Amino acid sequence: MSEQQFDIVILGAGPGGYVAAIRAAQLGFKTAIVERENLGGICLNWGCIPTKALLRSSEIHHLLHNLDAYGLKADNISFDFKKIIDRSRKVAGQLSGGIKHLMKKNNITVFDGTGKLMGKGKLAVTKDSKPVAELKAPHIIIATGARARVLPGLEPDKLVWTYREAMTPTEMPKSLLVIGSGAIGMEFASFYKNMGAQVTVVELMDRILPVEDADISAFARKAFEKQGMKIMTGAKVAKLNRGANDVEAEIDTAGKIEKIKFDRVISAVGIVGNSENLGLENTKVKVDRGHITVNEWLQTDEPGVYAIGDVVQGPWLAHKASHEAVICVEKIKGLNDVHPLNVENIPGCTYCMPQVASVGLTEAKAKEKGYTVKVGKFPFIGNGKAIALGEPEGFVKTVFDAKTGELLGAHMIGAEVTELIQGYGIAKTLETTEIDLFHTVFPHPTLSEMMHESVLDAYGKVIHM
Repeated sequence: MSEQQFDIVILGAGPGGYVAAIRAAQLGFKTAIVERENLGGICLNWGCIPTKALLRSSEIHHLLHNLDAYGLKADNISFDFKKIIDRSRKVAGQLSGGIKHLMKKNNITVFDGTGKLMGKGKLAVTKDSKPVAELKAPHIIIATGARARVLPGLEPDKLVWTYREAMTPTEMPKSLLVIGSGAIGMEFASFYKNMGAQVTVVELMDRILPVEDADISAFARKAFEKQGMKIMTGAKVAKLNRGANDVEAEIDTAGKIEKIKFDRVISAVGIVGNSENLGLENTKVKVDRGHITVNEWLQTDEPGVYAIGDVVQGPWLAHKASHEAVICVEKIKGLNDVHPLNVENIPGCTYCMPQVASVGLTEAKAKEKGYTVKVGKFPFIGNGKAIALGEPEGFVKTVFDAKTGELLGAHMIGAEVTELIQGYGIAKTLETTEIDLFHTVFPHPTLSEMMHESVLDAYGKVIHM
C-alpha cells in the first residue's frame, strides 16, 4: 500500500481533533484526520451535547409539575421515556453530521479507522484489523480523548452503567445509585431525579462537587437534598451484589456498612486517557497515569508528535481541548501571537439543577497560594430578574487579590449560571481589576446584575443587599 503524504495528521475527531483539523486547513496545511468511531468524539456523541438534551427534557418535566407557581395549569402530565432518549440521540447525530460537513468544506481527508504510530512521521490506519491507509506527515497530533474509569466490581452491564449506558437506557429506573459527585455524576443524578427516580449519591470526599468552592458545594447539597436526593459523603461502595434485575450496594460510611437495593447504578468515578495501542512504546512520548505528557505548546518529547484534549493533563473539558487544538496548530505554523493556555482562565460548568459554574481559584485555593483576599457574594433572591423567573435560589461569589484588585476567581450556583460565567472568563483573560468591573454597566433587568453586585460586595459597595 502506497503512502499518502500530508502536512498534518490528527488522530481522533473529538472537539480537540476536529478543531485542530479545521484550523490546520485554514492555515494552508494539507490535513488528514483519523477517527475510529464517530466524528465529534465523546463530546458530541456521548457526552456534552446529548446529556444536555436529556437534561433539557428533565427541566421541562420539572417545570410542568410546578406550573401553579406561574398561574398555569396542566392535567395528566406524563412522558415517553423512549422519545426522550431518541431525541437525545438525534441531537447527537445531527451535530456529528455537521462535523462531517465541516470536514468536507475545509477539504480535510477523513480516514475511518484506528491509527497507530509506525515510526517517525508515519501513521498506519486499520479497520477491523485490515489495513486502510499508510499516512506520512511531519506533524502528528494525538487527540484520542478518554473513557470512563472502571473500578474493580463496577464493570458496566445492564445493571451498572457508565455515562454511555446511562444515556441510552431501555426503561426508567425507579431507584438509582450514583457513585461519584463530580460534574458527570451530578448531571445524571439531576436528570433521573427530575424524571422521578429516587436517587442516592455516594461521594468518597467530604463534600459533593469537590473541585468547586466549598460554599458552592454546601449550597448544592442543601438544594439537592431539598429536592429529595439522598447524599452520602465520606462514603464508598464496598461491594455490589448484582441480582436478576437490581443491585444491592454495601455502602461504607466511616466503617459502618449500610445495605441498600437499587434498580440501577451509575459509576462516575473519573476518566482514563486513551493512550494505549497508539505505538508510543517506540517513541520518546511519556505517559503519566494514562495521560500523555506535553509542554505548554502541546509538544511531546518526540519531535513532530503532539497531544491535546482529554488524553493530556486536565482539566478534562471539551472547550479546553478545542483551545489547545488552536494553540498547537498555530504554534506549528509559527504565528507570532500564540500564547500558552492558562488553565485558571478556563470556565467549568455543571448542568445539574441548580446549575454550577466557576472560573479561576476558589477562596481556599487562593489563600493556599498566599493571597490576601477580598470576597463578595450576592444572592439570587436579591435580583429582580431571578424573582420574576421564579428562580430565587442561588448566589454569585467573587474572589479578589486584596493588594492588586485582580479577579482571582468567580463561582456561581443557580439558574443559567453556565451562560453567565463567560463574563468572568473574559474579565480574567483581560486581567480585569475590581475598578474595571465597578465601571462596567450591567443591563437591567438581567441575572448578570448579580455579577456586578458580587464585585461591589467584595469592596463594601453592594447596592441591593
